[in-house]
Amino acid sequence: MTRTTTDPFTLEIVKDKLISISDEMFYALQRTSKSPIIYEVLDYATGLTSPVGELLTQGNGITGFLGNLTFAVKDTLAKFDGDLYPGDIIITNDPYGGGGSHLNDVAFVMPIFCEERLVAFAANKAHWTEIGGMAPGSWNPLATEIYQEGLQLPCIKLFERGELNQGLVDLIEANVRTPDLSIGDMWAQVSALRTGDKRMQELCEKFGVQTVLDSMERLLDQGEEIARSALRSMPKGVYEAEDAIDDDGSDSGPLKVRVKVEITDDAFICDFRGNPPQVQGPINCSYTGLVSAIRTIFVAVTNPSQNINDGVFRPIRILTDKGSIFTAERPAPVSIYWESNEYVSELIWKALMPIASDKLTAGHFLSVCSLIVSGKHPDTDELFLLVEPSAGGWGAGQEQDGQAGLFCIGDGETYVIPVEVAEARYGVLVEQYALRCDGGGAGAYRGGSGLVRDYRITSAQAEVSASFGRHHFLPWGFNGGHDGTGNAIQICRDGKWQEATGKVGQATLKQGDIVRFLTGTGGGFGHPFDRAGDRVVSDVRNGYITVEQAECLYGVIIGNAGSYHYTQERLNYQESRSPSATP
Repeated sequence: MTRTTTDPFTLEIVKDKLISISDEMFYALQRTSKSPIIYEVLDYATGLTSPVGELLTQGNGITGFLGNLTFAVKDTLAKFDGDLYPGDIIITNDPYGGGGSHLNDVAFVMPIFCEERLVAFAANKAHWTEIGGMAPGSWNPLATEIYQEGLQLPCIKLFERGELNQGLVDLIEANVRTPDLSIGDMWAQVSALRTGDKRMQELCEKFGVQTVLDSMERLLDQGEEIARSALRSMPKGVYEAEDAIDDDGSDSGPLKVRVKVEITDDAFICDFRGNPPQVQGPINCSYTGLVSAIRTIFVAVTNPSQNINDGVFRPIRILTDKGSIFTAERPAPVSIYWESNEYVSELIWKALMPIASDKLTAGHFLSVCSLIVSGKHPDTDELFLLVEPSAGGWGAGQEQDGQAGLFCIGDGETYVIPVEVAEARYGVLVEQYALRCDGGGAGAYRGGSGLVRDYRITSAQAEVSASFGRHHFLPWGFNGGHDGTGNAIQICRDGKWQEATGKVGQATLKQGDIVRFLTGTGGGFGHPFDRAGDRVVSDVRNGYITVEQAECLYGVIIGNAGSYHYTQERLNYQESRSPSATP
């Protein structure tokens, strides 16, 4: 624990101020960005770290960035040790190191000096709509190597002692399709860093550098203490789970994946050894992404309400192989890394469900279900790029139905682009945006509904790329609950609907064609025959299931005016479950 002569009340005040600085940086970035993927969707994160790169606090849109900022700062320290100065700003998107996800996610790092002493780092990471590469929007299910996915920025000084590296800016402008958006977002990220720097200067001036550093240690120690306390209360043992990834977007699949989780009094050990090697398609994720996904679920099963810092994650131990789909190395493509990264969290989730069903739910639609629609805007003839993730259905839990229309675990507190913005800025007409009420995820508590969204193309021509994992392998039910339904993409050309698929790479559409995006319904919790009859009637009335599904799935025959009775199959089930039934 921290040893300091500063009184604990002052340390708490400074600690809370560190958290508020991160929040202010978060809003500064949102309000100055140029891309809807940032200011509407919130596909970014901001934070502060200690002088040695330990995360102190993080303002999150994207949960999957939990830990990425730490790696960005530590890469900066490794490359520029002894060569960092006030006014420096470093930029990186290296997915195998400090970038941690894919090339579109660009991280910025700024050292903060007070009294000629390095006291902290401000950092942020945001999704740029464009970073170059083989396809508009840069990520593509067809990519087979990192060089096809865009411009790589391997931890470079964008500013040195306050002076802009104009040559680097020129290089970026020459390699992206929408330089106004990308450079505009670059300046928004710089603005957020400078906000953090200004507030840290004020904090150090008011309380003194040593008090601020002591508060950082207190913050980290408290995080560790809270996490370890929660870990000690969990059942000890070894828990395992398996699942399968549909495919890699190329020729490989399905890919069986697994995890072994061991919980002890002082460690949370995640063993990902034995998983498939990195593949030719772009579903690979790097070690940094693996760490972030583990951190996400660790917080969920310990204490999700606590403030996040690196102290919280000190109990985590990770065992893995090099060069797997979860620890990919150069030059493996990673542009749709979420199709493996999200499995990291959900494998642990599935493994721990038997001992943590009070905190977790049945399986969810899992994939980011991200999409790109690009073309020439019908009014301006300029390139438009509609880039957004999709919301879907979460699994049911103890005494609660699954949530409908939420983002996957890795996307966290993000949003869809509003219909009004999509139609005004892009060459599409949103013809349908509705809950997908398909009867999936039946259970005593049913899975949450996915969504259906139809984009009609209004430009002369457009390209569509999208990756919707869990197309074949469905969200899993728990304790007798049924599996949910899969994600899907469907295209209508010349009035004819094509077969649904899970991945589309640069598909060409013309004016009047429709692309439909369907996200999955979550898994059910408990046997469907244990769902109360009046709740089944309410589900039919509200359109979540049909009368036929009520009878087939739930054993409830609905009559006139909301009356109902049970099928013989359900009555037999209930009789077999009654206390008087013969064992």
